[in-house]
Amino acid sequence: MNPLESIIPPTQEIPIPKYDLDPEQEKQEILRHYRALLRGLRPKLKRGDRELVRIAFEMAADAHKTMRRKSGEPYILHPLAVAKICVEEIGLGVRSTICALLHDTVEDTDLTLEDLEREFGNEITKIVDGLTKISNVMDTNTSQQAENFKKILLTLTDDPRVILIKLADRLHNMR
Repeated sequence: MNPLESIIPPTQEIPIPKYDLDPEQEKQEILRHYRALLRGLRPKLKRGDRELVRIAFEMAADAHKTMRRKSGEPYILHPLAVAKICVEEIGLGVRSTICALLHDTVEDTDLTLEDLEREFGNEITKIVDGLTKISNVMDTNTSQQAENFKKILLTLTDDPRVILIKLADRLHNMR
């Protein structure tokens, strides 16, 4: 027996719950999460905002349609959860919600920054680009930690929503 095991128990792998819904139930679950997001966002919606959120949701859902989380659930539930955290727990608005819905699309799918620019304009594209860059910075090994924090701070000066959305992303992954 390793002497440290008496002080520090070996790490145990936490089992991931099995996700088991048929396609119709899955579709209903996705819509339930989307509607919950819209309910939370309702006080902040201005004319035309609901349509932009819908377009972002549909783009993200289509881009992630073949992707699954480790639990087996459709990947789109992750951006929906991140967007909901941004709205309900951090207090961010419509633009941040759109960015949260799209936060993994450029990094993990065939969507490009140019696609986002065409659909949503420069502001949202810059934030999603910042999220993609910060993901690359935060996911590297710890020997680069100091340099990573410098890059994070530089990103923060550009638009603090990048950091807030990334924190919501990490929070959902930890939950």
